[in-house]
This record gives sequence, structure tokens and C-alpha cells, in this order.
Amino acid sequence: MKVHIIGGGNLGVAIAKGLSKFSQGNQITVTRRNTASILYLEQLGVTVSSDNTHQIQEADIIILTIKPYQVDTVLAEILPVISNKVIASAVSGLSIENLQNKIGDGNSAVRIMPNIASQFGASATCIAFHEKNKEKAQNTVALFKDLGTAPIIDEKLMDAATVLAASGTAFALRYIRASMQAGIEIGFDWQTALAISAQTVKGAAEMIMEEQIHPEQLIDRVTTPQGCTIAGLNEMEMHGFSSSLIRGIKTSLKQIKG
Repeated sequence: MKVHIIGGGNLGVAIAKGLSKFSQGNQITVTRRNTASILYLEQLGVTVSSDNTHQIQEADIIILTIKPYQVDTVLAEILPVISNKVIASAVSGLSIENLQNKIGDGNSAVRIMPNIASQFGASATCIAFHEKNKEKAQNTVALFKDLGTAPIIDEKLMDAATVLAASGTAFALRYIRASMQAGIEIGFDWQTALAISAQTVKGAAEMIMEEQIHPEQLIDRVTTPQGCTIAGLNEMEMHGFSSSLIRGIKTSLKQIKG
């Protein structure tokens, strides 16, 4: 497919890098007003342009990774030169209905919420669309499945998906940082502590995704009576480990909803 990404910030670049590595046979274009910082993408076979309309007529999918305040300006640029396109929006707070009204019936709106792990083929990209656009949306779903997982959700859950899948990246990284700091306290240098902590989280996630079972079932495998693991877990829970994480996620959602 020919993929046209408007917005060469962190997310747009992560998607472009991921597609260039994990999705075969695509032609990718990324646009940004100041291209100096992303010209290196050309070494990956990605076309870089400061013109949002550069070869856009040939695109199969147009991905918007821009700020909400930029939407109307960008659409005013591209709508006069496109028709019958799928426009996949990663713009926070922009509903499918609102986007569809802006782009007209001649184009199809899809809402996506990828994260920067797209770069490593490890994004959890939530996707929503109206039933009338189901067929047109399938290429978008397939594209993001190449970059990790791509669950289709109700649009009403998109704000929650933003917190769980996008903000959740920061929450997971904060756990890894804390684990690294603890590793330093118990004797490791920071590089070794970080490598062990990150790989352990990766391994835990891969077990969950491979076996598709409740986390507690896997926790039971590594906890023994009177062992060090259950002692550590109980100490963490006494200090609010799970409840703090849950409260943080719910607070982030309240922030989005205003």
C-alpha cells in the first residue's frame, strides 16, 4: 500500500519506521514543515517532504498524526486534491463523526490510537470506525497488525484506549525505572539493572500474550510458600502498588475528558 503520514513528530516517525521494517511492500511518505530532523528516514526508503500534498493523490491510506489545532489547516490543504481516500486519524479528541463531516462523504474516516512502540512492531493500536466504513477500514487494520496488535473497539472507549495503550507506555516505563533503581540498591550497576528489568517485563508480557491467561495464573507459577516473591508482592500491595496504578489510569482518563 501507499501510506501518506501527515505529521513527522514522534508518533508519525515511529509509525513510518515500523512500517519500513515490519510491513512489506509499502511506499511510505512522511510530511513535516521542517524536515531537517527526519531526513534520515530516507535511508529507510521513506519519502520525506515539507509539502502535505506531495504524491497524496496516489495514497491508499492517509494517516494524521498531528495536533488537534492543526486539523482544519491540514484538511484545507489536502481535501481539494484527494477523493475516495481512507483517512486514519490519531488526533486526540477528534471523533469519527466530526472527522467524517470535515472530509465529506467522498472519503472514509477511521480513528486510530497507536503508540510509539510502533517503531518496534510492538504497538497496541486501538481502531474504531463506523459500520459503513468497515470494508474500507480493513487495510488500515491489516497495516497496524503488522506493527503489533490492532484491536477494533467501540469509539466510546477511544479515550480509555489512549490512557491504557498510549499513556500506559509511560506507566510501564516508570515501573521499569523503579525496578532498575531497586536493582542498584541491591548491588547492580544501572546498565545491568536496567537490562534485567526491561527483559523481565518483556518476558512477562510475551508469556501473557502467548498463553492468553489471567496474570494471576502466571504469578502463581513464580510464587512459592514462604518464598521471596510472595513476600515482595505483599509488601508492594501494602503500600498501594495496584491501587496507585489503577488510580493513575483513572486520573489520566478524567484529564482527557476534562
